Amino acid sequence: MTKYLPLGGDGMKSVRIAILGFGNVGQGVWKVLTTNKEEVTRRSGYEIEVAKILVRDINKTRDIDVPKDILTTDPEEIFDDNSIKIVVELMGGLNPAKDYMLKAIEKGKHVVTANKLVIATEGTQLFRAANKQKVMLCYEASVAGGIPVIHGLNESLTANKIEKVIGIINGTTNYILTKMTREGMDFREALKLAQEKGFAEADPTSDVEGYDAVYKLSILSSLAFGTNVSVDSIYREGITNIEPIDIQYAGEFGYTIKLLAIVKDENNSLEVRVHPAMVPSTHPIANVNDSFNAIFIKGNAVGDLVFIGRGAGDLPTGSAVVGDIISILRSNLDLSNGANTKMKQEQIEIKDMDETECEYYIRISAKDAPGVLGEVTSIFGKNNVSLSSVIQKGEYTEYVPVVYITHKTLERNIRKSIDAISKLPSIKKVNNIIRVEKF
Repeated sequence: MTKYLPLGGDGMKSVRIAILGFGNVGQGVWKVLTTNKEEVTRRSGYEIEVAKILVRDINKTRDIDVPKDILTTDPEEIFDDNSIKIVVELMGGLNPAKDYMLKAIEKGKHVVTANKLVIATEGTQLFRAANKQKVMLCYEASVAGGIPVIHGLNESLTANKIEKVIGIINGTTNYILTKMTREGMDFREALKLAQEKGFAEADPTSDVEGYDAVYKLSILSSLAFGTNVSVDSIYREGITNIEPIDIQYAGEFGYTIKLLAIVKDENNSLEVRVHPAMVPSTHPIANVNDSFNAIFIKGNAVGDLVFIGRGAGDLPTGSAVVGDIISILRSNLDLSNGANTKMKQEQIEIKDMDETECEYYIRISAKDAPGVLGEVTSIFGKNNVSLSSVIQKGEYTEYVPVVYITHKTLERNIRKSIDAISKLPSIKKVNNIIRVEKF
C-alpha cells in the first residue's frame, strides 16, 4: 500500500523524524539538517521536520539552540506518534538503544543509527525485524564516520567479488600512532594528548585494545562477504605494546605501524583480524595520519580502491546519518520489497588464526654473547620460519635488542618458535611481535 505524507506550505512533501540522543553526533545531525536545509530538501524531495528529540535532561544548557518544546524525556512520545516516520538512534551503547530501535521498527518506523556495537552484535535480530515490518534500517555512520563505505559495499560494488578489505577504522589509535611516529612520543604521552584533544575517552580501552575496530570490522566483513561475522570470531590485538623503538625499526625497514582491521577471502574461508601491522611506507594507507580513517577495498573487477576521510566527529558522522535519511526518503517510504539489508545469510568458514600467513617483525632482548643468535636462528629453522633480515644493535651491555623480519609463514610456526625462544637462558624477553601487511 502506498504511504502518503503531508505536504508542506509550498506544496513540497514533508516528513517528521525523531532523534534519540542529543550528544555530539545528535547535534551534528541537527547542524547538517539546518545548515544544509535547502540542499537536503532538494536532494530528498522532502522538507524534514525534527518533531522530537529524546534527551536525559530538558533543562540542560546546550551549545546549540533547539526549540525546547521538541525535547522530551519520554521515548513513548516518539513511538506512539504515528506522524513520525523515521527514528534516528544516536544514543550509543547496547541498551536501551537496541530496545528502542526494535520498538521503532515494530511501530513501522524506519530507523537510522550510528551504533556500531548494536549492529555488530545484534544486527541479525534488527534486520529480521526490519524485513518483517518492511521498513529500512540504515547504518552508514556506524563505520568510518563520513566515509561512504557502507553504501559502497551495499550498492556501488555489488557487481564485484570482494577479495579483501583492509582499513584504519579507529581514529583514536591512528592519532596516537601518528604522534608516536612523527614526534617520538611513547604510548602514554600520546594517549594523554589524545584525551586532552577529545580523541580518546577517559577510559580508552575500547579504542586502544581494538574492540571498537572489531565491531566495525564485523559489520564490514558481513557486508563484503555476505555472511554473519561474529565479533567473537575476530582475532584482536591493541596498540598498548607498541614502543618508540618498534616505530624506529619499522622506519628503517621502510614500514609504518598502523592498527589495521583486515578481512580477506582465502580459498572460500575468511581471515578476519584486528592488530597493529607494519605497512609499506609507500602505500597510501601508511600516509593517513592523525584521526583520519582509511579503507582499502580490492574487488575482482574494480581493482584497488582507497577511501580516506574523517572517521568521527559531529559533522562527518552527522553527514552520514543525514545521507541515510535521504536514502529512505528517496525510496518514497514505500518498501514493499522489504528492508535494505543486502545481507545474504551464507555460512563462510572463519580461518583459525594459527592457519593465517604473514611476514613478522620480532624484537627480542638477547644476551650479547657468542652463539646466541645461532640458537635463535636454529629454533626458527626447526619450525619452518625463514628469516629475511636480522638486525642487532647495542654493545657493552649484557642484553641487546635483536630484530628479525621473517618471510611469509604460518602463525602457528611463529608461536611455536616464540615459545621455544622465550625459554632460552640467553633470552631476557621477547619484547614484541608485529605482523607485516603488504597490499
